Amino acid sequence: MQTVEGIPVPTRSNPQEKIADGEVPPTQRPKKAKDKTGTPPSRFSLRMTAGWWRSLQCIGMSLHFLAPPRPPSSDFTKTIPSTLSTQKGQFDLHFYLPEGYKKDPSSDKWPVVVNFHGGGFTLGSASDDARFARFILEKCHAVFVSVDYRLAPEFPFPTAVDDGGDAILYIIKNAAELRLDSNRIATSGFSAGGNIAITAPIRLFEHRKTAEVPEYRILAIATWYPITDYTLSRAERRATALRPEATLPPALTNLFDASYLFPPELNLAHPCLSPSRASDELLIESLPPNVIFYTCEWDMLLHEGQEFAERLQKPPISKNVHYTMIPGVAHGWDKGPNPMKPPPKSERLYGECCGKLKGIFEEDQTHSILHLPLKLHVPSLLNPKSKDGSSSE
Repeated sequence: MQTVEGIPVPTRSNPQEKIADGEVPPTQRPKKAKDKTGTPPSRFSLRMTAGWWRSLQCIGMSLHFLAPPRPPSSDFTKTIPSTLSTQKGQFDLHFYLPEGYKKDPSSDKWPVVVNFHGGGFTLGSASDDARFARFILEKCHAVFVSVDYRLAPEFPFPTAVDDGGDAILYIIKNAAELRLDSNRIATSGFSAGGNIAITAPIRLFEHRKTAEVPEYRILAIATWYPITDYTLSRAERRATALRPEATLPPALTNLFDASYLFPPELNLAHPCLSPSRASDELLIESLPPNVIFYTCEWDMLLHEGQEFAERLQKPPISKNVHYTMIPGVAHGWDKGPNPMKPPPKSERLYGECCGKLKGIFEEDQTHSILHLPLKLHVPSLLNPKSKDGSSSE
């Protein structure tokens, strides 16, 4: 039995899947959405199927939240209008506040982590990462803002990324009122949300070319097992996985792809869809200097994640990348629905990630107070964690 976004799913003895009508064979790289999904089900059918999976996930996440220590609830919610998307509407931002923020109403300039939940752009809600939020509050002493971005199939690409850009833009424009430091922003996300944590800054960078945006700085991205390259077929990914039977089942991945990748002529190499396909220049200019990157050993997304992390670190991009491959776990392992205890390794790794974010926030604040230029770390060779998950550095 494996867990997918909080949903128990039987492990498959035969991970092979059928090729849909119109889908390109595994030996070819899909270029457009129709090459990847074939002839998809109707949008109505997709909405019905997604609704069923959402109900299951709600049950799984309810069990996940029961394990001690219980995760926090959000302190307040802001409903904001979409401004970047052609699909006008609104969505919610859930604010989690550290203890010092609540005790001292006169305090300001709090660092902020803008988070995006997982679920294949089709499932999930802003509360899914509340366990991670606890570590942001306690270890980073930062405000945690979880984005309830709009989901596919009702809102296919690029709505989720547009909402991500809008969430950051709202934080920037309302930083003074919210007592936040618009020069100490980080993004984070899990799975599909890990993709948005990378692509929302790209979307906002592109928006700045045509609109005036107040001064801001995104200092870091913390991305957990993200999908980064939609030009890879699911069959190709499974074939390269260490344990193909432990990867996400085709019933879910087909739903995710058919829901999000629309219309059929959608270019799969779009940088806000597949950041691995973005140019070096765009990644240099749009992404922050620090990237904290986690992959899972049994995940079909392992190789593309590792390759992208390596590319971000090497010249000419030269980001400061902290990369960790988590051994012995599958995609989304940290959302397991065990009501007795948190998933193995999750608490330690959350704490490790937040320790890095805290160091980045504090270093930037020190340099700002002393009016010194920010000192960027010189990247060393990627050094994945050893088999017990500890650093070999």
